[in-house]
Amino acid sequence: MQRFLSRPTVSGWLLASPLTLVLTLFLVLPIVMIVIVSFWQATEFSIVPAFDFENYEFLFGSPVTYKVFLNTFKYAVITWACTLLIGFTVAYFLAFHVRSQTWQIALFLLCTIPFWTSNIIRMISWIPFLGRNGIANSALISAGVIDTPLDWLLYSDFAVILAFVHLYTLFMVVPIFNTMMRIDKSLIEAARDAGATGAQIMWNVIIPLSKPGIMIGTIFVVTLVMGDFITVRFMSGSQSANVGRLISNDIALLQYPSAAATAVVLLATVLIVIGLLLRFVDIRKEL
Repeated sequence: MQRFLSRPTVSGWLLASPLTLVLTLFLVLPIVMIVIVSFWQATEFSIVPAFDFENYEFLFGSPVTYKVFLNTFKYAVITWACTLLIGFTVAYFLAFHVRSQTWQIALFLLCTIPFWTSNIIRMISWIPFLGRNGIANSALISAGVIDTPLDWLLYSDFAVILAFVHLYTLFMVVPIFNTMMRIDKSLIEAARDAGATGAQIMWNVIIPLSKPGIMIGTIFVVTLVMGDFITVRFMSGSQSANVGRLISNDIALLQYPSAAATAVVLLATVLIVIGLLLRFVDIRKEL
């Protein structure tokens, strides 16, 4: 028995078994249960555990579904573009322009200060700032830039995307900064000695070597935005919706099978998006 347990394959499985058990109980089984419930039927008074495609037929047969999914992708793409621009700029500054490691750590911790409070508090803090009589409108009117308050600052797609960018930019900064810190500075010096301009160094050296971090940050941001529903609810004033809001509404109406079906479709969509992203960069190989 001791010789059997000492085999590398057996010892490896034994070491991985606790984590496998935890993932099975708290990840795999809940997902399987959601898939099963998505085929059940729901009436006004009860849920019938019967195998039926009614929920999926209603989901794919409703034009609202496609509109909501399109809205979700719109939020995800715009938020991704904004967070990538901000995150790459911040990470580049910290990695290549801040020479002192102490200052790098201090400035990086400064970026994490918003995470010392909850997401809801950080999100709601935009409401008095963007409101019709809020700080932004008052400052613009006082400066003479506008004559009347701007209504589109709050309870609009602009407010939703602004809140998303505020909440999730750090998820783009961290992996890009981690990847940039591992870039050999001698490669940049060699490119500069070879006559490359700053733009050429950025495009041909830094960006290609930062791809793993960009891809990890993209996966974080896209998946978080596509599953978020609280931000859309509060910042749009319930005037807009995404898939998360659709699931939340079904749960509030006790339509659990319909909510499960929507969740399964959303999960499949997110997995497809992640699969497409991973085709551009092999993260395991690059890291």
